[in-house]
Amino acid sequence: MNHRTYSHNLRRIIALLVLFFACSIPVHAADNTESSGKQPLVISLDDAVRIGEQHNRELEIARLDRRMAGQKVRESWAEVLPHLSSSLTYTRTLKPSVIFLPSSIFGGTGGTQAIEISSDNSSIASLNLSQNIFKLSAFAGIKAASLVRKISDQSFRQSNAEVVTSIRRAYYDVLIATEKRKLVEQSIARWEEARKDTNALFRQGVAADLDTLKAWLSVENLRPDLIRAQNMESIAATNLKRVMGIDQETPLTLTSSLAFREIAVPKSVAAAYGEALDKRPDVRSLSLQAEAENAKVMAARSEGLPVLSAFGQLDAQTQFNDGESISSTRWPVSSTAGLQLSVPIFSGFATSAKIQQAKIERLKTRTRYEDLKSQVRADVEVRLSNVIEARKRIDVQSKTIAVAERSYRITMLRLREGIGSRLELTDAELQLDTAKTNYLQAVYDYLVATAELEKSLGRIDPAVEAKM
Repeated sequence: MNHRTYSHNLRRIIALLVLFFACSIPVHAADNTESSGKQPLVISLDDAVRIGEQHNRELEIARLDRRMAGQKVRESWAEVLPHLSSSLTYTRTLKPSVIFLPSSIFGGTGGTQAIEISSDNSSIASLNLSQNIFKLSAFAGIKAASLVRKISDQSFRQSNAEVVTSIRRAYYDVLIATEKRKLVEQSIARWEEARKDTNALFRQGVAADLDTLKAWLSVENLRPDLIRAQNMESIAATNLKRVMGIDQETPLTLTSSLAFREIAVPKSVAAAYGEALDKRPDVRSLSLQAEAENAKVMAARSEGLPVLSAFGQLDAQTQFNDGESISSTRWPVSSTAGLQLSVPIFSGFATSAKIQQAKIERLKTRTRYEDLKSQVRADVEVRLSNVIEARKRIDVQSKTIAVAERSYRITMLRLREGIGSRLELTDAELQLDTAKTNYLQAVYDYLVATAELEKSLGRIDPAVEAKM
């Protein structure tokens, strides 16, 4: 009697706990679904990349930097183009200017007499033109600015490659998180069926209390995994929206799948290294920076050379007293033109210091370039190794899935023939799910590794390259 009472109370406790956990999770999911009233954005991987290239803020900053570099080129050309300016000056005489003349001129007897020589109002209109004829630093500046424009183009390509890689990785993160969440849900559903079967056998007196407890614990131990998987899926979706540059309130529906797609990879590290040196934007950018430093050295040296410029000026001036009509005044015109030669003689060693600074910057750039090549060599080796390793794991996990599927079929056959148990079948299903999870993880690692390798090699989609 005590055994029956204990068993009855145990079943009631198990039923209440199962009801509590079963009701809590669906309500939470429903709240998440109802919280967003927007239509889901249905996107493939290519769609996500395209949207990110349009809305990603880091890429927009790189795009603005490229426009800024173009304006700096225009600014540098100002040194070799004519400069034209005009001015208009009006002067009001508060106390007139005077000159002193001998009084004898005016019939006086001696001394001097003050004569006013200024009018109440005066005005001067000027037009000034200047043109550098020889200024070597200006041409060096133009060359340096043009190289800076090319450097900004490579920086934009680098930013674009980083954004595309981030979007691809974030997209794969959502896919793997979704698949893992589905596998946990499937495991819970199967263990629920096993629990029901065990309870039925327990009521028939075939199964023991320990079997019902094991079945219940198997279900409940998976629920934290489901909560964790749901949270990871939500975090991955949030990160994908961020790198795409879209509103966080927009729900997403992904159409691409976590499928194995093999890409062509270099056959050796040496081949990968050569391709990276030829294509990577950061390598090209630093190479151009070295050229720009040469131009800066030339610009610093040119500050010690003569500068020849031409100038011209056109003036029109008038004076009139109060009460006179402006239309009756005259505007006599005068003009001048000339050449100016400026020859630096001694600048307090400033020119020499600037030359040495430019040379030091050139050496620093060359050192950074050699260091970058070393980093590229190590980077492509690591990325290529990751791709090869993930590819091998895909092959291994494919075979593991085949074995797990065979084990599942045998266990199912044993259950149908009455010589197996539901728990054995559930365990076989768990092994199959584990094999599938490991396979999906290997595919995910391969896709992420290939995305990183393509960025490391400097590979850019031709369609994207055409837009740049």
